[in-house]
Amino acid sequence: MSDRPILRQLSVRNVAAMILREGPISRVQLARATGLSKQTISEVVRVLEDSGLVAAVGQVGSATGRPAITYRIEPAAAYVMGVDLGGTKIRAGLADLTGAVVTEDVIDTNPRGGQAVVQQIGALHQELLRRAGIPPNRLRMVVIGSPGVLDRSTGAIELAPNLPGFDRLDVVGSLTRLLGQAPLIENDVNLGAIGEQWQGRGIGCRDLVFIALGTGIGMGILIDGRLVRGARGGAGEIAYLPLGADPFTRESREVGALERGIGTHGIIQAYRAAGGEVATTVRAIFDRLPEDLAAMAAIDATARVLALAILSVATLLDPEQVVLGGSIGIRPELLERVRRLTADCLPRQVLVEPAALGDRATLMGAIAMALHQLHNELFSLPDLPAEFGPPPQPYADAAA
Repeated sequence: MSDRPILRQLSVRNVAAMILREGPISRVQLARATGLSKQTISEVVRVLEDSGLVAAVGQVGSATGRPAITYRIEPAAAYVMGVDLGGTKIRAGLADLTGAVVTEDVIDTNPRGGQAVVQQIGALHQELLRRAGIPPNRLRMVVIGSPGVLDRSTGAIELAPNLPGFDRLDVVGSLTRLLGQAPLIENDVNLGAIGEQWQGRGIGCRDLVFIALGTGIGMGILIDGRLVRGARGGAGEIAYLPLGADPFTRESREVGALERGIGTHGIIQAYRAAGGEVATTVRAIFDRLPEDLAAMAAIDATARVLALAILSVATLLDPEQVVLGGSIGIRPELLERVRRLTADCLPRQVLVEPAALGDRATLMGAIAMALHQLHNELFSLPDLPAEFGPPPQPYADAAA
């Protein structure tokens, strides 16, 4: 549609956005909502119907007594794929043009890393398309969430120690050859923030910080609804805050002082330092609360450092809310302590909430970003002054 005049394309964008948000919707309702003439609405709807992007789905009564045809986005017109690439699991899903997930799967990440993991993503892509019966040419956008930071000049992914070999491999080029299109690669925690804003705890929240605490720690930042990446893509690399451990050591330079202090290994070390029995998992330490005094000391210390990190972020960014995710971050025992500590330090309460999407936050964020890109491509022009906007709630969820 990008060859159409700018004014007509603006009309197409406005109508498509309204159908996405409010469909099924009639032409009279579209004219009333957009301020466009009935003739323009009829022409735009016809263009969208001819392109296969919009379909008539029913009728509603009208003031004239004649039933009015209602329209909605055609879900099967195009699909997107989201991938959450982790050091231990790869989760992927396909969603239709309205955002409804049609199929998803999760597999163990190949510990060899590098090209072996790239091949896994390619095989998962083929399997999901086969399972859903979707022709490959209907898959129009792929977004992959990965730890670390993408080097756009080489296609490699840096600062991702749990994905060996990715810092020496043109990941983007290798995936492009397998998928038949170039994927967008975004930091996984950034996508977790988008996922929580789209369908999780942050619905309707424009300024949000998402902190994922598990084996490591990362942060995604949304300001005025937009993702903040920084000059080199490193905005939100909270692991390197000088808290929790000595920041002036080689290990802190490689991993980050905060991650050393309150990531999985840091909590286990704190437990043992407090005189605890041998514990191999953080879950085991939480399970020993509140009877085990060493477990209490370890979790109290973790909460204190995490609260300091949140206070630092809140002071700088002033978000509407901080969403805690990850296997450790969502623990209620930790959340209660963090809330109590942050309330004692600032005159204005910092709203700290648990993530709602669990381990699907990054996947849903990848799908949301893919839909955002695809909606802009199908319904807008790249040189328009404003973007098409974030994806709406999927029809299936909105009707529930």
